[in-house]
Amino acid sequence: MYLILNGGLLKKEFQPHGTYSSYAETQQSPLPSVIVIGGGISGVAAARMLHNACIKVILLESQDRVGGRIFTDYSFGYPIDMGASWLHGVCNENPLSPIIRRLGLKLYRTSGDDSILYDHDLESYALFDGNGHQVPQNTVIEVGDTFKKILEETDKVRKEHSNDMSVRQAISIVLDRHPELRLKGLAHEVLQWYLCRMEAWFAADADMISLKTWDQEEVLSGGHGLMVQGYDPVIKALSRDIDIRLNHRVKRIINGYNKVVVTVEDGRNFVADAAIVTVPLGILKSNFIEFEPKLPEWKLSAIADLGIGNENKIALSFDDVFWPNVEFLGIVAPTSYSCGYFLNLHKATGHPVLVFMAAGALAFDLEKLSDEAAADFVMLQLKRMFPDATEPVQYLVSRWGTDPNTLGCYSYDAVGNSEDIYDRLRATVGNLFFGGEAVSIDHQGSVHGAYSAGIMAAENCQRHLMERLGGLERIPLVAFSEEESVEAARPLLISRL
Repeated sequence: MYLILNGGLLKKEFQPHGTYSSYAETQQSPLPSVIVIGGGISGVAAARMLHNACIKVILLESQDRVGGRIFTDYSFGYPIDMGASWLHGVCNENPLSPIIRRLGLKLYRTSGDDSILYDHDLESYALFDGNGHQVPQNTVIEVGDTFKKILEETDKVRKEHSNDMSVRQAISIVLDRHPELRLKGLAHEVLQWYLCRMEAWFAADADMISLKTWDQEEVLSGGHGLMVQGYDPVIKALSRDIDIRLNHRVKRIINGYNKVVVTVEDGRNFVADAAIVTVPLGILKSNFIEFEPKLPEWKLSAIADLGIGNENKIALSFDDVFWPNVEFLGIVAPTSYSCGYFLNLHKATGHPVLVFMAAGALAFDLEKLSDEAAADFVMLQLKRMFPDATEPVQYLVSRWGTDPNTLGCYSYDAVGNSEDIYDRLRATVGNLFFGGEAVSIDHQGSVHGAYSAGIMAAENCQRHLMERLGGLERIPLVAFSEEESVEAARPLLISRL
């Protein structure tokens, strides 16, 4: 083992029942200490809870901001969420609801309770073909019914096969069995658009999504609500008064018998009684962080096997609104890859902004382009629908798949995942605890799932410190201090224009 101390290199053999050095011993605090690695909402939530429980917390974040895959951009002069933007489950049972209520944030509901695969209901939309002709509403509805039948038939395929397969493979089997469900021409293109929207939900192509688990997600009631003012106020509220060290990229984590030593990129060390790792799954997959000793094989295999998807946004701001007053616009095409989807923020927020959303292979391909080329590509799609579309005055482009701080968007069940994969992902290793959306119980890929995972990691960490240090009086973990948590007698602020 090597420890960098005061600019020097100290070699010390790993002692499973001892301390690292006098250096580590001198860093002890009267309070138990925890290092939280990763400043997304999961890490911030964990730090918030431990801070409020009078545990000494330092949060290390590789970027120059907190929020992680929550990123509210203000360069248009108003908030635009370039990462997470929906509350999935607009109900009091959602763990984020008390915070959203307390902050008085507005939600724009885009779907009801029966929406499992989509952020939107088919109530306010306009789909167009490649020639710019709007698809008749009855065609969209009829094809939607056919898609539901196809998905229902895939359940029979699932029950017939003990081995897992992809959703796309199962759909192919269904269409071979039921040729009457095959569609041609415009109807086929609309079906591909439905498949495109399904892929967007998982941020992965249909040939990567597990048939065994694609519909097993536990969805909260209340439908989906767009955060009108963005998620940034939530992040700011949770991170207030926390000791956050920005631009601190963690390179190594030494997990000892009774201490954790975390080394950042410039060689500095941080020592604590325990650590909570909340970095994105893509970062864990990349092995950018060295663990000493190495993580056990059961943990490494879980990290390797779980899928990490990619979804990007290209936001376009215009001087004038030239599109219809619907919630979303879509382009149908012969393949799901070629289909397009625009969120109309003008409908929800009043700002003249369209957001193009791309998932899976298309999301990765767009990241190969410059920002200008990506915006030009999106404008070509838009002009297929509206030939007289004006040029945007500003644009924003996300790159979650290649961003070295994320290397992906959110997790999904890949083909062949084991049933205990999430148990292994969230399991403790010595003094290391794990948070992040990927380890959430039943709500992977969601903001509230990431938040809950951070809370769970903080609770487990505090319990561990109590048992190990002994005599530590348990202080209840709360998201906010007492005066902060007093809820106003008001419901969630929900609109549907």
